[in-house]
Amino acid sequence: MSEKKRSEVADVDRSLYDFTKSEEGYERYDDGLTPEIVRAISEKKEEPEWMLQMRLSALETYHQRQMATNWGPSIAGLDLNHISTYVSPKTQQANSWDDVPEDIRDTFDRLGIPQAEAESLAGVGAQYDSEIVYHNMREEVAEQGVIYTTIEDALHDPQWEPVVKEYFGKLIPPTDHKFAALHYAVWSGGSFVYVPKNVTLDYPLQSYFRLNAQGAGQFEHTLIIVDEGADLHYIEGCSAPKYQKNALHAGAVELFVRKGARLRYSTIENWSRNMYNLNTKRAIVEDDGVVEWISGSFGSRVSMLYPMSILKGDRSRCEFTGVTFAAAGQYLDTGCKIVHQGKQTSSTVHSKSISKNGGTAFYRGLLKVLPEATGARSTVECESLMLDNESTSDTIPIIDINNDSVDIGHEAKIGRISDEAIFYLMSRGISEDEAKAMIVRGFVEPISKELP
Repeated sequence: MSEKKRSEVADVDRSLYDFTKSEEGYERYDDGLTPEIVRAISEKKEEPEWMLQMRLSALETYHQRQMATNWGPSIAGLDLNHISTYVSPKTQQANSWDDVPEDIRDTFDRLGIPQAEAESLAGVGAQYDSEIVYHNMREEVAEQGVIYTTIEDALHDPQWEPVVKEYFGKLIPPTDHKFAALHYAVWSGGSFVYVPKNVTLDYPLQSYFRLNAQGAGQFEHTLIIVDEGADLHYIEGCSAPKYQKNALHAGAVELFVRKGARLRYSTIENWSRNMYNLNTKRAIVEDDGVVEWISGSFGSRVSMLYPMSILKGDRSRCEFTGVTFAAAGQYLDTGCKIVHQGKQTSSTVHSKSISKNGGTAFYRGLLKVLPEATGARSTVECESLMLDNESTSDTIPIIDINNDSVDIGHEAKIGRISDEAIFYLMSRGISEDEAKAMIVRGFVEPISKELP
């Protein structure tokens, strides 16, 4: 490898993701959003009546809510009247890669999903456009009583349909914001996970979401319940090729962490730069429970993503670790929200971002301590590095404390690569490009090593 190739601070290599497959023969619903489209999605999935009514109610909420125009990055380029909310490759869900259509299987082969499953995963779900095309779990994991399936399959299971009804939409209600309402009106795909009491998974579960269709949206729903004393690592990956038409991702993630349980939720996001990523994620944690968020945001045109943790139980904990890379044409508005409700709760936030070639990396965080959350402790660290004079980086950390018995620390740093540091390294015989690359690697390494 040449010195230039090895040393330059390059953009994320999109060649792995920017390949497309034909949509010939696909089922594609009309653009826009109408009651007829919502009913068609529900009918296709043979859903119970309560789910259809939830969809239709969410549709009404969506049309009633105004688009926010004075908060966050502009989404004026997103025309929802020209987004198809359902696209299906017309294939049945398989539990063997041999039964997945060749062009779709080739997509996941190139992304490395079957190889990762064979080497280091307890189970895999693979979604292609609006439907799950592959879902499988190791036999020994199933023998532990772990449930890992699609939301649709759970809805058709007499044992789990009441559970889905109890939890679905409870942490993120359709009234939360306009795009939450949109999600509940047209959601499709996603995963349902239940880990029984005191069960520890030795390997992670992973769901991968691939949007192949152009001018479309993806609206998967993830519902995870980790019962008392259980332990789970769940990995979410997502990507899409670049088209001229804009696309939308508006999924939802609801996480329930019971007493003494632990959930690590890792996300690697490599959406294309015509994607508006408006995802909503939320966790609620009971006594002595732990939720860990690991987030890598490297794609999309616009991202607005702030995983929320509600520390309801006493001595519950949250850790958020995130890294963001924004290059030309990207406005990545990311961060997290943490609410301390129980007594003796604790949280830690480590966020780092890099911007180059005019990209914008924006950290937006909320730390709220309720009056009853006595003994709460939290540490927030935000660091941003700009690689040139055209790039932008900002932080808006909001800290709202409502009792006096707390220990809160916050630190934020924003700056460019130090000329002095580059000069020092060059004085030791290192080229300027390699000096910059070394500084960037050192900057992100403490967080990037946590990414799966």
